[in-house]
Amino acid sequence: MTAYEPPDAQDTQGTPGTPGIEAAYDVVVLAGGAARRLGGADKPAVRVGGRALLDRVLAACPDARTTVVVADPRPSAREITWAREDPPGGGPLAALDAGLRHTTARHVLVLSADLPFLQEGTVRLLLTVLRTGGADGVLLTDADGRDQPLVAAYRAPSLRIELAALAKQHGTLAGLPLRRLTGALDLTRVPDPVASFDCDTWDDIATARARIREHEHVLDEWISAVKDELGIDLDVDTGVLLDLARDAAHGVARPAAPLTTFLVGYAAARAGGDAQAVAEASRKAAALALRWAEEAEKAEKAEEDTDTKPGETSAAAPDARPDAG
Repeated sequence: MTAYEPPDAQDTQGTPGTPGIEAAYDVVVLAGGAARRLGGADKPAVRVGGRALLDRVLAACPDARTTVVVADPRPSAREITWAREDPPGGGPLAALDAGLRHTTARHVLVLSADLPFLQEGTVRLLLTVLRTGGADGVLLTDADGRDQPLVAAYRAPSLRIELAALAKQHGTLAGLPLRRLTGALDLTRVPDPVASFDCDTWDDIATARARIREHEHVLDEWISAVKDELGIDLDVDTGVLLDLARDAAHGVARPAAPLTTFLVGYAAARAGGDAQAVAEASRKAAALALRWAEEAEKAEKAEEDTDTKPGETSAAAPDARPDAG
């Protein structure tokens, strides 16, 4: 039972050839709870920042080899293996056991379906700490220091051994609390009050929705929501697009900003639709906007020069009088 202390300098995203990213992993999402504190609402479908909670969780682990969701099947744009505990509503241990039966990777990410702030970086960190350490699992702790075993990465063999032992001891996994499993494992803890925040009540949902709209988060959240709504899986440099919109607005006219970014997207799609195509189309449009602005400045300067007093000449333009020179 150890607490994770990051080194002074460590890239938690990993580099090619390091344990941080080379091994495959599977993910099991537990999404079949009764949500009694939400009045029985379909919690995985509740939207925060315009996106369903389940979709937000799945977006944090896009490179999982196998994605298992323990719940009744529902439409999804992503390839998902659906599983169900027996009996349905048998609790987290029964659900985890049902999900694990569809996985093959040695490392498995175990998540609840109500984590609005989980990000890919946190997933990479959990897996990196697991792969480079000797513990059975790595889990987050919340703002109060409490374990969050459903925001964790585990060694799948360790989970299977302990689940089998519990099933043999009690005759069933249904109804057993999750601590019966985690108490038997050697775990490393990583404090993260944001990524570990889960939505159990409508007050939690309201808190998450308010935080999403805070100034420092709203733009990234909006872009993610738009990409999710349009079915786009593309990482783009939003800073480049914002600079382009600014240059078009200042150098041409304010309505040019949204129209230009739309045309950039259309051109990028025709050129292949990847991040490089977006970057190239943005570069060309930005250069055009700057040229347009330069011409406008020259035109304004020339207009100012024509307004000089009679007999005066402009340093910016040659004197066109017949006897000049």
